[in-house]
Amino acid sequence: MNTNRKTAIIVGVLFIIGTVAGILSAIITGPILNGPDYLTKINTNENQIIIGALCVLIMGFSLAMVPVMMFPILRKQNETLALGAIVFRGVLEAVTYIAIVIGWLLLIALSREYSKAGTPDGSYFQSAGAILLGMDDQINPILGIVFSIGALMFYYLFYQSKLIPRWLSGWGLISAILYFATALFAMFSIDLDLLMAPLALQEMVLAIWLIAKGFSPSAITSGVE
Repeated sequence: MNTNRKTAIIVGVLFIIGTVAGILSAIITGPILNGPDYLTKINTNENQIIIGALCVLIMGFSLAMVPVMMFPILRKQNETLALGAIVFRGVLEAVTYIAIVIGWLLLIALSREYSKAGTPDGSYFQSAGAILLGMDDQINPILGIVFSIGALMFYYLFYQSKLIPRWLSGWGLISAILYFATALFAMFSIDLDLLMAPLALQEMVLAIWLIAKGFSPSAITSGVE
């Protein structure tokens, strides 16, 4: 198995790990973080929040490694955009995931103090918790913008290089634009989360394609390798 084939498989696996970890995190933490009694729920379900936070870190690391793994191949198409993909889909995206995890860990500490304070003194902790959850709401649109900019660079390079079929990279480009629009509208409290679905589906199809078929041999032999 040559280096390019191994890279394709690794990238496909990283996409799947990142997506599965993100879904698990939402399933584990969603019922706890949503609702007016979230501080009480966090205090009695600390391990679930910690596991959810670990899932976020796994997701962030896996997805950040995708442009890093692809850099030796994509840099021969356009080194500037390949570096840009690392910055946006790697470094900046990872930083935002870390910020989310820090917020969750702070909520755990806050929930402990809230349980000690009792209901009469609970309003302060409720306000502090609301601020931390509000930070989450502000970080997510920023994460969406950073992610979609990186995705646009990433799929443009795929489209230009023909390493994967153009219908698949074109799907990624269109979906990244929709994702960017969703994040932009979210900053104005307009919910268009359904527009994120095409990119999520595309990246799973891409992952399976890379694992099963790898990169286009004609693109590799034409000088992309």
